[in-house]
Amino acid sequence: MSGLETVVFVYGTLRQGECNHGLLGQRVPLRVVRTLRAWELVDLGTYPALLPGGNTAVLGEVYAVDDETLGELDALEGHPDYYQREAIALDDGSVAQAYVMRRENVSDFRPIASGDWLTR
Repeated sequence: MSGLETVVFVYGTLRQGECNHGLLGQRVPLRVVRTLRAWELVDLGTYPALLPGGNTAVLGEVYAVDDETLGELDALEGHPDYYQREAIALDDGSVAQAYVMRRENVSDFRPIASGDWLTR
C-alpha cells in the first residue's frame, strides 16, 4: 500500500446511513458538498447513478480512502465496466473521484430533480 489517500465523492448507497456505507469503515465525511451543475442524478431502483450532461448539482459526501478501500469501492461499483471512476469538480472548488455511469448503460430510470439520493 502506498500510504496515499484518494478523495472520493459518494452520492448514493455509500452515504452515511445507507446500505453500503460500511465499506467506508469508521470514516467520517471530510465535508458534505455538491457537484457543479453538470450532472443528472437518476434512480435505478435500489441505487442511483450519476450521469454526465445534466444541469443538476448533486449532493454527496467526500471521504479520504486508502488503496485497499478504493479497491473495494471499485469492486462494488463495477469499475471500469459498469461505473467509471473519474475526477469531477465540486462546487467548493475541489476535485474528487466519483463513480459515473455512461448514459448508454441505463435505459429505465427516474430522475432525482433535487440531486439528493436521500430525499428521493
